[in-house]
Amino acid sequence: MIKFKNVSKRYGEVAALDKASFKISSGEFLFITGPSGSGKTTIIRLILREIFPSSGKIEVDGIDLSQLPTKKVPDLRRKIGVVFQDFKLLPDQTVFENVALALKVLGKDEAEIEKEVGNVLKLVDLADRADFFPAQLAGGELQRTCLARAVVSKPKIVLADEPTGNLDIASGWQITKLLKEINKLGKTVVIATHNFEIVDSLKARVIELDKGKVISDKEKGKYKVK
Repeated sequence: MIKFKNVSKRYGEVAALDKASFKISSGEFLFITGPSGSGKTTIIRLILREIFPSSGKIEVDGIDLSQLPTKKVPDLRRKIGVVFQDFKLLPDQTVFENVALALKVLGKDEAEIEKEVGNVLKLVDLADRADFFPAQLAGGELQRTCLARAVVSKPKIVLADEPTGNLDIASGWQITKLLKEINKLGKTVVIATHNFEIVDSLKARVIELDKGKVISDKEKGKYKVK
């Protein structure tokens, strides 16, 4: 599903990622963790082809990203749902409208949009907030809206970049549990986080980064902070 082979990303003399190699299988649930500046967000951006590697090879769903024409990048990104730490919701659009936007871009008709958005808002427990604007929502509700937007178009992959970073503990746990439920629907879920408490408790695979290097890749078992 996702393959990194000796991938480096440099900004001048600074190595944001340094010869990283790993494979993520279809339907897998895992964490990418490490301190701020370790390379977590760089990996997310590389998968989305927002940036290019300085060296190495990246494949997503069998596609070599270095060979992907620019005009095909939107097709790649339709396979990927993204949950951002800072939400990136449109302030003048309701919860329903923010989530529906992804389907409108795909050209879905109104009946299908009504059905799919309704279903996903039930999944994230926001059906009663459909007509609310972002300013009327609490932090956890904002992130659940972002999650609904990420999955409404039924992507194969869901990337979550520090999804609990701006949330209280209870809301953070709720988002993580929802991501786990989404994984059970057959989605590949990758969570970039430095929330070691959540990482430790779920006992999922953990790719640990430090200064751009992959320093451990544990399939299962309890994760210990070094």
